[in-house]
Amino acid sequence: MHNYELFFFDLDGTITESKSNVDDEMANIISQLLKHKKVVIISGARFSQFKEQFIDFLPNGTNLENLYIAPLTGGSFYSFKDDNWVKVYEDALSPEERLKITSILKRAIKDNDFLTPEKIYGDQIEDRGGQITFSALGQKSPVEEKKLWDPSIEKRKALKKILDKDLSEFEVSVGGSTSVDIRKKGIDKAYGINKIASLLSIPKEKIIFFGDAIFEGGNDYSATTTGVAIQKVSGPEETKSFLKEYLKKN
Repeated sequence: MHNYELFFFDLDGTITESKSNVDDEMANIISQLLKHKKVVIISGARFSQFKEQFIDFLPNGTNLENLYIAPLTGGSFYSFKDDNWVKVYEDALSPEERLKITSILKRAIKDNDFLTPEKIYGDQIEDRGGQITFSALGQKSPVEEKKLWDPSIEKRKALKKILDKDLSEFEVSVGGSTSVDIRKKGIDKAYGINKIASLLSIPKEKIIFFGDAIFEGGNDYSATTTGVAIQKVSGPEETKSFLKEYLKKN
C-alpha cells in the first residue's frame, strides 16, 4: 500500500463485528498505526458506542491525539485534546425531522411483515440525534442471528426503496448487518471524508478508506466518490491482514 497519512475505517464489519468489542489483536494493530499515522473511525454509531466498542480497549500509551472519531456517518466529529474528547462539529436532525422519520419507519414496519421477525432484541428504532437507525432484530441482537437475517441484503434494499420514496428529502443507506440509517440529505461517508480531510489539511492522495459495505446503497459506498483510495474488506480479519502487511513495510 501507498504511504498514506490518514486512514479512515468503518467500525462495524470492518474494525469490529457488529456492535461487538474490538479484539485485542485489532486494538494493538490500530495502536501501532497511531504511532505515526492519523486514523479516523467513521460510523453511524453514537460517540458512546465508539467508546464502549473501541476506544476503551486501546492499549495504555496509545497516541490518542492521532485518533479522530466521526459518529453519525460523519455528521459529527471528535478530536482528543488536553486529555479529553472534544466535539468539533455536529449536524443534527431537528425534532420535527426526527419525528417524521420515526413515524414513517413505524408505518413501514406495520405494513411489511418481513420487518417484524419472530424475535426482536431491544428497540428496532434508535434516535441518535443526527441519525435515526432501524435495526430489524433490535439493538441488542446476537451477532450470529444478525448474519443470518439478511445475508443477501435484499430485505434492507427493499426497506430502503420504501424509505427513499417516503423520505425523499433525507439520506437513506444500508448499514451494519440488519440496519438502515436515515440522516439529513448529503450527510454520508463522502461528506465526512471531504470535511475531515479539509479540517486536517491532508490531500486526498494521502488518504485511504476501509469499509465492508462498499456496494450501491451501502453506507460505505459514497466514499468511492471522494477520490481517496478505497479498500473493501469482508470483515475485521481482512482489515487486520492489510494493516499487518502495511506496518511490516512501513
